[in-house]
Amino acid sequence: MLTLGGLLARVGTDHASTPTLRIEGAVGATISDVTNDSRAVRDGSLFCCVRGEQYDGHDFARDAIGRGATALLVDHHLDVDVPQIIADETRRTMGHLAAAFHDHPSRTITVVGVTGTNGKTTTAAMLGAILAQAGRRTTVLGTLSGARTTPEAPELQRTLADERSKGTSAVVLEVSSHALALQRVAGLQFAATVFTNLGHDHLDFHGTHDAYFAAKASLFSDEYTKRGVINRDDAYGRQIAADTNVTVTTYGRLDATDIVVDATGSSFSWRGARIRCTIGGDFNVLNALAAATTAADIGVAVGDIAAGLGNLPQIPGRFENVNAQGNFAVLVDYAHTPEALCNVIAAARAVASNRVIIVFGCGGDRDPNKRPDMGAAACGADRVIVTSDNPRHEQPQTIIAAIVAGIPQADRAKLTIEVDRRRAIEIACTEVAPGDVVVIAGRGHESLQSVEGRDIVFNDADVARSVLGGQR
Repeated sequence: MLTLGGLLARVGTDHASTPTLRIEGAVGATISDVTNDSRAVRDGSLFCCVRGEQYDGHDFARDAIGRGATALLVDHHLDVDVPQIIADETRRTMGHLAAAFHDHPSRTITVVGVTGTNGKTTTAAMLGAILAQAGRRTTVLGTLSGARTTPEAPELQRTLADERSKGTSAVVLEVSSHALALQRVAGLQFAATVFTNLGHDHLDFHGTHDAYFAAKASLFSDEYTKRGVINRDDAYGRQIAADTNVTVTTYGRLDATDIVVDATGSSFSWRGARIRCTIGGDFNVLNALAAATTAADIGVAVGDIAAGLGNLPQIPGRFENVNAQGNFAVLVDYAHTPEALCNVIAAARAVASNRVIIVFGCGGDRDPNKRPDMGAAACGADRVIVTSDNPRHEQPQTIIAAIVAGIPQADRAKLTIEVDRRRAIEIACTEVAPGDVVVIAGRGHESLQSVEGRDIVFNDADVARSVLGGQR
């Protein structure tokens, strides 16, 4: 428990990014929690009134007080009888208040942030395995661990504090562009931040590619970190490295030599060690280099890096080979951007002795402009099966038509349209021949398919295994 005054003292003024606050009312109120969810308010909560796309938290202030809130964070004075912290940027201030309430957990445990369009989950998992190998009790937070890639600031800070209390010494955190734009990581201090790449994604939220890039690049400032690990093979990575005010280490494909890749793994030489990684795909070599370079930067020995990557468990839906027998491969991958689709097809091509067959779709209610680009990217395969992804509230046929519009007429002969995703996977797995590689792309680890606002149990890997099992 803290008093409001004690909480504000913890926020401090030790950095230019620390928000300027104005206080109305007494500062002796007891604070038991920081939240922006009025439903989660309990006696002693500081309720943060933040403005969202659908709701304005200020409209719930009186309800929060009725539930026991003893103070508010607001962007203007409200006519209520509790102390108010008034700030211009309530989202950013909420992050700092949540960090202060939990006594700044990121100052006492090693937190590494990973951002980029593609490769965040894989790189984070790889880094987590390396740190665990090095004897550091490590937790990975991101796409595979929660409903949001990066939680809202109060939940995130609470989680970090819980990890600290468990004895966790390192946390690897996927940091999404939404999280950066919405200030979910405000108040965190990262030991290092990692940039993988930038492609076409989330323009439905950010509006422009420049705004999307600016959100990603913001993680590489001394507000968040003192050290950036950046992909120099990516043009946007080179721009971040040139513009940032933090210490930079770059990594790139040329850091690895004697690269050998197949559907089940890769090996390469790096800094005098032979690295054997348990996840296949040429593009995952670059993710392994991102993780290895970051680990070395924060003090992990090369031997532990090699052992950690060698002991990496299968990452669900990341170049996941679901065909345990036979002379062909069936891979499930999360690739859901044009760049990622190109990469996964190229990786499949490198290990196929015959055809590459791609099964994919695009999500509904999301960035419609990338759909034709996804269609064009798929043409690198020999066989293209376009199907439904997570249509959400859109008609799958509408989404598919936009994808097909990007496929040149010359490539239409290789195209099959099958709206039913299960049937599309069956088609691919039924016609597969020796030497083929089937890639089922877009949903990766997801276990639920969103159709007309309903969630249906559907996991690509499980469906593919079922189909393959039925053929044997």
